[in-house]
Amino acid sequence: MTRRLHELDALRGFALCGIMVVNTWQHTRGAMAAPGRAPVDWVVENLFQGRFYPVFSFLFGVSFVLFLDSAAARTPYPRLALLRRLLVLACFGAAHWWANPGEVLLPYALFGMLVLLPASFLPRPAVLVLGAAATAWAAQIGGGFVIGVAGEPVFVAVLIPGLFLLGAALTAYRPPARLAAPVFAVSAAAGAGLVLLWDASLTDPALYFPGVYVAAGLACATAYCTGLLLLLRTRLRGPLTAVLNPLGRMALTNYLVSTVVITAALPLLTADGTRLTGVAFALAVLAAQALSGRWWLARFRYGPLEWLWRCLTWLEPVPNRRVGSQA
Repeated sequence: MTRRLHELDALRGFALCGIMVVNTWQHTRGAMAAPGRAPVDWVVENLFQGRFYPVFSFLFGVSFVLFLDSAAARTPYPRLALLRRLLVLACFGAAHWWANPGEVLLPYALFGMLVLLPASFLPRPAVLVLGAAATAWAAQIGGGFVIGVAGEPVFVAVLIPGLFLLGAALTAYRPPARLAAPVFAVSAAAGAGLVLLWDASLTDPALYFPGVYVAAGLACATAYCTGLLLLLRTRLRGPLTAVLNPLGRMALTNYLVSTVVITAALPLLTADGTRLTGVAFALAVLAAQALSGRWWLARFRYGPLEWLWRCLTWLEPVPNRRVGSQA
């Protein structure tokens, strides 16, 4: 189980890296009066955007099951503890939504309460079928729809509940590790073909069909995850986990802090019409978060907001400082 948790931390950190690049790019491009189309836009739109939040959504479903299992050993009412956990996340998300409308934490908490909690009473096959059906439906309609919130258009990602359910179901089934290589091969080929089809459909509408962009994102996300899992079986495991695991273990703290950092840096980022400065800035912030995360986790068990989340979930102080730490 320890090995699997290390891999989940690495996957979560990997997803955070992609989300940071996309968020920086979106904020930078959105703040420009006439952004035009730079080469970096094609790269982000086709290789990053829509590829990493599905990973985070899937992993949220995984963490749901893991938390419910661990809570069952601590309390006779594990679902009540999980409900408190989701309510606290909703508070974090509501505060973040005020600064960044359209962010994902609030929808994650709400969908968790509306979808994952009821699904915890269902048998595993039903959760798997519902997850596959909900994901297929959401992909077919383009992943979501736009609503107006406080006068601003906000995209509601209805892809999230299906991915939640798939993550929960596959965690219960525990698919064998040997499937990673064939799944990577199939999803990488499908992702490449769908990306090329989407790109071609922008100039030739006859090639367009509903859901192609979302399908490309899901295929690429699957390829990215299985590809990373395969790399974690090689000699690159050490360097990859050294960078990604601190990011993943402090994902909530890093995600919320990144919004503040991006907003503060926007005047600098918008001065570069190529938007390469934004990508370089995102990578620099991620490097700083990885280094600071390693320093922090050598002294504490949880990140600052992760610790606060646990305390509010259990309604009691949770020990955080590591034994022997001089922090």
